[in-house]
Amino acid sequence: MKKLLITTALTLFSMCILAAPVDDARIALQTEWAQIKYETDKDQQEAMFKALAERSETTLAAFPNSAEIMIWRAIILSTYAGEKGGLGALGLVKDAKKLLETSIEIDPTALQGSAYTSLGSLYYQVPGWPIGFGSDKKAKAFLEKSLEINPDGIDSNFFNADFLIEQNKKAEAKALLEHALEAAPRPGRESADKGRRLEIQALLEKL
Repeated sequence: MKKLLITTALTLFSMCILAAPVDDARIALQTEWAQIKYETDKDQQEAMFKALAERSETTLAAFPNSAEIMIWRAIILSTYAGEKGGLGALGLVKDAKKLLETSIEIDPTALQGSAYTSLGSLYYQVPGWPIGFGSDKKAKAFLEKSLEINPDGIDSNFFNADFLIEQNKKAEAKALLEHALEAAPRPGRESADKGRRLEIQALLEKL
């Protein structure tokens, strides 16, 4: 029994050691993403997101089986695509879509279901056939799944609301936006929370 306890303890310790670098890498990506998106001049964002996308590729190569790193690389690629625009952006969002789908296969609850939130947002923001893969039906399914996993999250509520506004369901959207403002602060993500709250307020003012 004593030998078993020691072996178990060593295994858990090893897992913690392995997890720490992945967590550090994820935090680095999400922190820089927020700094670029919410604290950088708009005319500088495309170039900076391009550089961050390249770094996220290197990070994923170091942690190829991490659902969390896949999600963040996908978020970075899709944000970069939004800044880049044009046909060149379509390849980026297709890559993001594949990463999110793979992350769900590995761990559907990673980052509180963020892959569903991001995948849903891609489906309603990307043009449909024959240009892209956009689909309101799939967007609805993925976004609702994100709320099922994380009903009180600021991002899950925000993107569901944004989609509902696109569907002209303003009353439902308003309720979700107001709930998003009640979301608990995320430790270490102060910049992202502040920026998202400003986006929520901007949407509420339009309703």
